[in-house]
Amino acid sequence: MKADVQTLGDSVVDVLARESTDHAEKPIEKNVIYNENCLATMERMPDGVVDMVVTSPPYDNMRTYEGNSFLEFQKTAHALYRVLKRGGVLVWVVGDETIRGNETGTSFRQALYFRDEAGFNLFDTMIYLKPPRGAVGNNKTYWQSFEYMFVLSKGKPKTINLLCDRKNVDARRGDNGSKRLVDGSLKKMYRGGYQKTGRRLNVWEYRIGKGHSSSDSVAHEHPAIFPEKLAQDHILSWSNPGDTVYDPFMGSGTTAKMCLLNKRYYIGSELNDAYCEIAQRRLETFGSLF
Repeated sequence: MKADVQTLGDSVVDVLARESTDHAEKPIEKNVIYNENCLATMERMPDGVVDMVVTSPPYDNMRTYEGNSFLEFQKTAHALYRVLKRGGVLVWVVGDETIRGNETGTSFRQALYFRDEAGFNLFDTMIYLKPPRGAVGNNKTYWQSFEYMFVLSKGKPKTINLLCDRKNVDARRGDNGSKRLVDGSLKKMYRGGYQKTGRRLNVWEYRIGKGHSSSDSVAHEHPAIFPEKLAQDHILSWSNPGDTVYDPFMGSGTTAKMCLLNKRYYIGSELNDAYCEIAQRRLETFGSLF
């Protein structure tokens, strides 16, 4: 990965430092989606201002920078680390494109760059299970039905609200019992039970398409909807009410909508004018919920 940077004569950190602007100019506001490259938005953010980032970037099609898309990703990774608070969590949902029967492996390269070069901890590698459709896979393999959800943290996560809605098959109440010791005597013991529900596995399954990905019809004007339930479940898991969540590739505004419904502030960036318009139409009915 470093070779891509060295061919341009600068490190990613050098490029970021040279292009940074005065953060006091055009300060970033909460509950706003900025129609611009996410790097432009983050340049105006102070250090450590965001509690969480959740996003799904364009697969294998990151915006180009001087013809080098991976350099654009590298700059984004370092900028995300800077704007996250200590203990903040980044959820990066991504898949790999298949080109002439060869998977790109970009998702792995990105995850390892986040960990080895940008400073993040790779806290968990999760799977988003979905019906077999979308931009990944090819017709010569088994149906592709998942994407990666890399959960990365800036140090130890400061917020962990594990969702505990998985049904335990052998749920039971605790009871009193006894255990015979080696000398033949009996020791009274209390055996703990099992709750009806336990924490989830790290494979999350969601239905997608009309009536499933979004509760509103406007969202379906976007070609690749980020499932509302997926965004909400991560927001609930890694942030608290009143926290600020950033989505650098806001798309149709799903992250923003889920933030409003769950009493979080949002900040968004989206380069595409049409997608920004879709997002604004989705959000106008909500106003300020808290």
